[in-house]
Amino acid sequence: MSLTRWGAALVGCATLLLTACTVVDLDANGKPIIPADPNAKASFDNQTPQQIAQQTWQTRVIDAANKQALDANALSAKMKSSSSTTQSVFVRLTSKIESVDVSNEREHKLVINVNGQPLKVQLGPVINGNAIRDATGFKFEDFTNQVQFAQLSRAYAREAVKHLPNVDPGWAGKTATMTLAVTLNGGKAEDAALLEIKPEAQ
Repeated sequence: MSLTRWGAALVGCATLLLTACTVVDLDANGKPIIPADPNAKASFDNQTPQQIAQQTWQTRVIDAANKQALDANALSAKMKSSSSTTQSVFVRLTSKIESVDVSNEREHKLVINVNGQPLKVQLGPVINGNAIRDATGFKFEDFTNQVQFAQLSRAYAREAVKHLPNVDPGWAGKTATMTLAVTLNGGKAEDAALLEIKPEAQ
């Protein structure tokens, strides 16, 4: 083969190689920027619990609650069927607000009636328990940094309070639709946390 043909062949090969390659952008240090794998498991290694709560609030809490929330009848059935276990669930109820207690600066609560039983619902600013975090389906093993998992409950509680209106004693006697996260423990509803509330038209 002549040198001319060799040269043409080499140029052809180089062209094929270049067209087969994907151009990768470089960062400020000249290192390639690898696009995130959309199928990769989310990593929270370098995030604070508050950042995780903020980034996942809509998808893991509000959107999930809209899809999975139990009504009053389903909640009662779940309480009976899980009387020997502990689990947290999302609940949506329309109920008359029996009372609102804001006498404790740190722990405001309202009381509603669910199938003949009173249920205390936490309004913040302090919300106790792990109901919100555990209802999302997050598990201990989802986090490499276990401190994040332990502190995520408090971060979600702060996020919930940020999105709530001011519920004061003036709400007592009103009927409202509420979305809650509730822990079912031994057949009882505990640590109910308010996520959303909307008063019904009178």
